[in-house]
Order: sequence, then C-alpha cells, then structure tokens
Amino acid sequence: MKITYFRGVKTKDTKFFHSVYRLCTMWKLPSFLARTLTSGTSGLPLLPDMAEVRSRLRDIVGASTNWRDHVQAMQERKALHTLLAKRQEDLPPRRMKDSYLEVILPLGSQPQIREKYLNVYNSVRFGRILEDLDSLGVLICYTHTKQEMQPRSPLSIVTALVDKINLHKKVVHPDCDIKFTGNVSWVGKTSMEVKMHMLQLHDGDYCPVLDATFVMVARDPENKRPAFVNPLIPESPEEEEIFKQGEMNKLKRIDFSTASLLKMAPTAEERNIVHDIFLNTLDTRTVSFRSRVLPPNSVWMEDAKLKGLQICHPQERNIFNRIFGGFLMRKAFELGWATACSCGGSRPFIVSVDDIMFQRPVEVGSLLLLSGQVCYTEKNYIQVRVHSEVYDADTREHHTTNIFHFTFISENEVPRVVPKTYGESMLYLDGKRHFAATMKEI
Repeated sequence: MKITYFRGVKTKDTKFFHSVYRLCTMWKLPSFLARTLTSGTSGLPLLPDMAEVRSRLRDIVGASTNWRDHVQAMQERKALHTLLAKRQEDLPPRRMKDSYLEVILPLGSQPQIREKYLNVYNSVRFGRILEDLDSLGVLICYTHTKQEMQPRSPLSIVTALVDKINLHKKVVHPDCDIKFTGNVSWVGKTSMEVKMHMLQLHDGDYCPVLDATFVMVARDPENKRPAFVNPLIPESPEEEEIFKQGEMNKLKRIDFSTASLLKMAPTAEERNIVHDIFLNTLDTRTVSFRSRVLPPNSVWMEDAKLKGLQICHPQERNIFNRIFGGFLMRKAFELGWATACSCGGSRPFIVSVDDIMFQRPVEVGSLLLLSGQVCYTEKNYIQVRVHSEVYDADTREHHTTNIFHFTFISENEVPRVVPKTYGESMLYLDGKRHFAATMKEI
C-alpha cells in the first residue's frame, strides 16, 4: 500500500488524496462572485461532487463515520480548544476568492445518482438541493477559516440562518449537470455570510437557477461557545459593495426582528386590514361577534394546515452528531409543499425561501413535530409557514427549533385564507410581510 503525504498529513487513501487535491484546486481559483456565471464544460473533471464535499467536512472536523464511535470522536475534539484564537486580530485576514468553491452535481453525466434527486413530476427535488446548499455553505466557511498547518479545524461551524433563497426557474431538470458556486461575502466577529449560486447545464452553457444567502456561526470544538473567525478584506469596489450589502442584510434582519408581531403591535394599516377581514366575515343576519361567515372563494386558516412527525435517527446526524440542518430544511419544505398543494388544489412551485432561523439544535433520538400553515395567499401565490419543535418525552416539554417561510406559486388561482382568531390574524399579517418582502426582491 502506497503511503502519501499531503501538506503534512499522512494517508494511505489515494482516493482521499485526490479528493482533497481537487478541493484545494478550487480554493485557488479566482472568485467570480455573484455577477459571473461560468459556462462551458471545460474543467468539469476537476470539480468535486457533493459526496466529496461531505467527506471533506468529516475529515476537517474528525467526525466518525459510525454512530458507535461518535462519542470518542467528540471527546477527541476537546483537545483542539488550545488552537482557538483569543482575539479576531490574531487571525490572518482572508479575501473573498480564498473561500470560493465550485462543486458539481453530475445528474447528466452520472445517471445513477438521479433517483435520489427525482420527484414524481420528473424534476429535481428541491429538498435535496437545500441539503446540498447547507453542506456546501459549511465547507465554504471552513475554507475561509482553514489554517495550513492544522489538518483538523478547532471550529464547529453550523448554520444559523437561511436569509434568502430566490429561484429563477420553476423546474430543475433531472438529466442535466448542476454546478454550485459560492464564497464568503461578509464576516463579523464570529459569524459569516455565504452567497451561493446554482446553475444548470443547457446547450453547453450553465444557466442560473437560484441564488442563496446563508449565515453561519463559528463555535468552539464542543459547539458550546462562540469562536472568532478570520476577518474578510474586500479587494475591489465590487467586493466592497458586496461586503456592504452583507452589513445591510444584518441590519435588515435586526429591524425585521425588532418589528416582529411577537414583540410589537401591528401598524395602523395592518390593524385596518384585520378589522376589514373581521367585518367581511360577520353574519349580517345575526350581527354577532361569534357568528362568522366564510366569504366566497375563501378558506378558514384553521382548515389550511398539515402536521407531520419525524423520529430523528442517527442516519440523519451531521458531523457534530446533531440532526443535519439540511435534513430539517428538506422535511420542512416537503410539508410546506404538501400544505400549499392541499390548499391550492394544484401543483405548487417554490419561488422563495427566507428567514429560516435555527433557534436550537435537534438531538438524535428526538421526536420532531412539524406544523405547516398557509398564512397568506394572493392570486396564484401561497405563503406557507412551517413551525418545527422537539418533544421531550421525559419532561413532556415542547421546544421550538425552527421557523420556516416558503413562498409558492400555484398553477391556478388559489382561495383566499381568512383568519378567525387574533392569533391567526397575526400569522396572516406576518405571512403578508414575508410575501411583500419576497415580491420586492424578485
């Protein structure tokens, strides 16, 4: 057996060597950022695929491939505490192109992997794309923070927020290669914004399919406390603009959270909307607060929801032995899609995903309860909110883990959802806010 030394790491695995070499080749590529779309098929053999992305993540963290070994693997990570920086100023600054990666999803050139990505409409399952984006976003952040002399990273990098995913196409074909690109676009003290783009090969050119913005946070080796990350230095006016946009995105999130209907009363305009809905549902024969009538082409909000349960098995764990964030997004999306399909009566297409906040990790063995609610509709559009919580069988307590917001467009015009209670009215207004923000961007 041939033993290979790669950047000071001893390995007998030549497959691993070539995988790492290809990833390192991507680290050295110039950044095309959000404005550049590479085309053609030249260089495709050099691009790593999603399997290599996940393999590389396990190598960076030192994660076990067997569930029975996960406790020992996490114990070994404790020794990496000494490698953490005491101040951000102690870490070398990085450029946007330092974290730039390209990854291939060879649906066209490797037909054997299509089954995993195929849905009943003969297009690509968007939930699988969410999983891939989550894995790639984490690897991009590890690329930004990598230290040449450290084969394993002391950082635990996890997804904190999916800020926005906007789609340019309704349908993603299952028999054409897909390429993902991305890089770190903004950095705080312990957090990083990652911009990713997905393109699909058509007639020799890669055409844009979606743009995604994720926010990742760095924590210590045991994933308990925040950890500093390398600062980011823009090199051009264009990169300065991208960096400023990242700062603006952060401020927008703060403003949106501050104005949350869980904290602040609705605006005067929103109060009028709710009151008009109430008046339009009064029974004119009784004129009673308790007697309500559903307007034509409408559905009560309480009748526009679905629920699901997921037992969290070890197979769905991430490199830190919690449930993989991409898996949670896939399950939430599938329930959201089913909720929109049930309400609209025809096939819905995803338009946008926004403001997915990962509030707490989901442990292996948890009972994951998902609740999908259509909270706003307008013409062919359906705004769905999916609430995710874990149930602790020992304490019988429920804890929210995630809130997901999906915007769908249906093939046909959909019924209007009508709230009955004050709580439903707040969900209605929140959905209307998210829908308005999405329409403003697209």
